[in-house]
Amino acid sequence: MTTSIAPAHPILHWWRNHVVATVDHSVVVQKVDSDNGFNGRYVFMTLMSAGIAVLGLLLSSPAVIIGAMLISPLMGPIIGLGFGVALFDAVEIRRALTALALGTILAILFCAMVVLVSPLQTVTSELAARTRPNLFDLLVALFSGLAGAYAMIRGREGAIVGVAIATALMPPLATVGFGLATWNGTVFFGSLLLFFTNFMVIALSAAIMARLYGFGPRLSPRQTVLQTLLMLSVFIALAVPLGFTLRQIAWEATASRQARDVVSAQFGDSARVSQIDVDYAARPLRVTATVLTPQFVAQAERAAAAELTKAFGRPVGVAIEQFRVEVGNAEAAQLARAQANERATLEARIVTQVAEQLALVAGVPAEQVLVDRDHRRAQVTATPLPGADLAAYRTLEARVAAVADGWSVELIPPAVPLPSVSVGEDGPDAEGQAALRTAIWAARRLRLPLGVSGAQAEAVAAALADAGIAAERLPGEGAEVELEWLAPGQPSEAQLATQG
Repeated sequence: MTTSIAPAHPILHWWRNHVVATVDHSVVVQKVDSDNGFNGRYVFMTLMSAGIAVLGLLLSSPAVIIGAMLISPLMGPIIGLGFGVALFDAVEIRRALTALALGTILAILFCAMVVLVSPLQTVTSELAARTRPNLFDLLVALFSGLAGAYAMIRGREGAIVGVAIATALMPPLATVGFGLATWNGTVFFGSLLLFFTNFMVIALSAAIMARLYGFGPRLSPRQTVLQTLLMLSVFIALAVPLGFTLRQIAWEATASRQARDVVSAQFGDSARVSQIDVDYAARPLRVTATVLTPQFVAQAERAAAAELTKAFGRPVGVAIEQFRVEVGNAEAAQLARAQANERATLEARIVTQVAEQLALVAGVPAEQVLVDRDHRRAQVTATPLPGADLAAYRTLEARVAAVADGWSVELIPPAVPLPSVSVGEDGPDAEGQAALRTAIWAARRLRLPLGVSGAQAEAVAAALADAGIAAERLPGEGAEVELEWLAPGQPSEAQLATQG
């Protein structure tokens, strides 16, 4: 046993006497304490950094975002948390967590407020880049935490600036604020996971570095093993889902390259794929391409879809826009490419606008809007809005449809009570006709039959049948015709009462 552990002793002896002994532990702890408090300076710098970060993200300006990273004070409490864990200092840990939690809440709320009053509320490339954390982000945080703790211990605080830029703690929080303000769950939770990964890994790596440099009490071998296992467990718990995300990103990159190759193969060497986009969230997966070709290929879309479906192991829809250009005609090719890009940009803008407006009036996230680009259709199921009747939902649908020129827009309302149909001597009057049209619209959207009762229920039931709505005569002879929802193939409450 002596020979198995003896080689480690000289290394440990050298480390303790030539490295750890050169560190002024009390001075380092004082520096960590000074950056680990919740005070006026911390609040002000957090708010200013958050404001700069969210504006940089909305403008998609990397220079502005870097400015927010430089002045962000969040690194101090995170490093303090790591040292608190290493020192087993409950007071230090509580101070760090308090400062970090309050700073995080302030930053998110301030960013959300800025987004709410901003006319720019679209997801930019800078925002999207912080919604899909992966294993590489964890490694960046790990190396940054080690570097930040080393800089603090060795008296090289200037390096903290570079660490702050590398980890980018404030931009993910600003993205969380954007997701909160726009009620976008994908952006909110994706960026929150990125921030949580960063701060946890930085804190743990700072604790590891602090232990290596002799901070903290003496631990027995068993305590050291337990502490190591705990840290490894946290790293693994974070690494597994991030690893799956990295795998998905790698698959998407391969799939995009493969899609380009398959589309290009349909046209031969004389053609060129000008632009290709793959919508991985669509069901089925959607490939849209623009091809500059000297001659049209009639079955290119079908052949490419079949080949990609076989390659990906899932259904794939392909849409190819072909522009005929002469071989070697650079100006024509450039013009066709510019026109294709312009059309693609316009179409994407329209799709986004339709989805966002439908989501807004329906009270749901934009991800819940079903968009069929091929048939230019959009559909969403609305959540119950306080005080809204069926006429209000129909008006909201018409308002979106008026803006979405050339699109079929469907807003499926909740099954709120149907309007009464007022009638005259010759059937429904003007107000009753409007109520009847609303009931027909709602029944078509919900695909449910209607029960009809009242003095002129037969005439109203006939009008519903003419509109293709299943209607059933119910007992009742009121002055107005009453409508109620029926479950498909089920008797109504009135029928059950009559049978009873």
